[in-house]
Parts: sequence; C-alpha cells; structure tokens
Amino acid sequence: AAPPPPVGTRAAPALARLAGAGAFESLFERGRRIDGRYMQLIVAATDAPQGRVGFVISRKALSRAVDRNRLRRQIRAMLAARADVLAAFDIIVRAKAPLKRADLAAAATEARALIARIG
Repeated sequence: AAPPPPVGTRAAPALARLAGAGAFESLFERGRRIDGRYMQLIVAATDAPQGRVGFVISRKALSRAVDRNRLRRQIRAMLAARADVLAAFDIIVRAKAPLKRADLAAAATEARALIARIG
C-alpha cells in the first residue's frame, strides 16, 4: 500500500497556476467571458495537458488581504473539485470592484455557479 500523502498536499489533481503577464494578456484577449454580479471568469480551451488558473483580485476590489486570500482559497477548492472537467481550459477568475466583506459569501456562491457553466 502506498503511504498517505504528506499533510498540506492535495490528494486530488489541482489545476496549475497561470503565470506571467503574457499568459494573462493572451487569455484576456482570446477568452470567453462569463459574468456575474461580483465575479467574472475568462475561459479559453488549452492544448496543454493540464489547465491553468489565475486570479485577479485587486486591493480595490477587496481591501483586506485576508479576505482576498480567503476568497482565492475557496475558489481554488471549487476548481480543484472539478479539475477533471476543467483540465481542458485556462481560466482567469476576476473579482469585480468593489466587494464588501459582507459580499464574500455571495461572491463565493456566485463563483461556484459560474464555474458550473464552464464546459
């Protein structure tokens, strides 16, 4: 039997991170936009063996770093849960400005609904 994964690692395959200004710029230009009140997803098919995800959550959109990071973690978990379906896509998750702390739960719920529309 294989040993259990080390603590703090993901058992399910996660999407790779979208990195570099060129990757974001390319996806912004060619991607399909899925809009909600609080969030926007920009999605494009990829030829790579694994999809990538990037986040654009500015300080203007959500002023506290702890709130930005919490929202990122929640959305990353939602994306990882659907990694098998989303592996064929590059995705940018963008928070629309401005979000209040009270809107975080609604933004996460909306992100789940937007993610369900991919594919």
